[in-house]
Amino acid sequence: MDENQTTRLSRLVAILTLLLSKRLLTSTEISKKFGIGVRTVYRDIRALQDAGVPILTEEGKGYCIMEGYKVPPVMFTEKEAYALITSEQIILKNKDASLVDEFSKAISKIKSVLRNSSKAKTELLTDRMFIGKNFEAQLTSKSLIDIQMALTNYQLIKITYKSPDGTNSERVIEPFAMYHNTQEDWTMIAFCRLRNDFRSFRLDRMTNMEVLGDHFEPHKMTMDQYAKKYL
Repeated sequence: MDENQTTRLSRLVAILTLLLSKRLLTSTEISKKFGIGVRTVYRDIRALQDAGVPILTEEGKGYCIMEGYKVPPVMFTEKEAYALITSEQIILKNKDASLVDEFSKAISKIKSVLRNSSKAKTELLTDRMFIGKNFEAQLTSKSLIDIQMALTNYQLIKITYKSPDGTNSERVIEPFAMYHNTQEDWTMIAFCRLRNDFRSFRLDRMTNMEVLGDHFEPHKMTMDQYAKKYL
């Protein structure tokens, strides 16, 4: 597909989205919105109609979509949704207001097509994600998404953890929250069954990580209570 075809396909999708969001749309509005001539608008509308989109023409008023027509929703897996939520939290810390605004609107559309069960889990994850400053393009861990899955499904995690002095220890932990520290590494807050208390674990110091099949009871502690007690 050449660049012109790609541009037109993107425009057709955008026109369809616009038609779905408004009761009535004139050819002049479409022309101004996309910087194209009215004749091109006519061709694009006809192309959408030929593709099976029920676009109706109200003489002297404009175009509308037949009532009841909906585009089949895009479905995301839990891991895909968590990757999007993580990106949202990073973008929200960006210093460019336009990027934050546009990404927030885009992520709202994405959330709207999630299953109700996934919506509840993404809301939980959003409340448990904390981002520090922007990180450089350096890979220090590879377990974030799996830990997020364990966090929202209340699954135990078994890790081999390397302490600052270089010693390794095996821990079974109950993931509680995630945050992005000032060194730009991901850190997990978890209840450590070895220490019988909450501890922080940097993901770059985890030499091995396994999500277990066993589940744990959700912690009654809130993030505010955790901060007051441990920070």
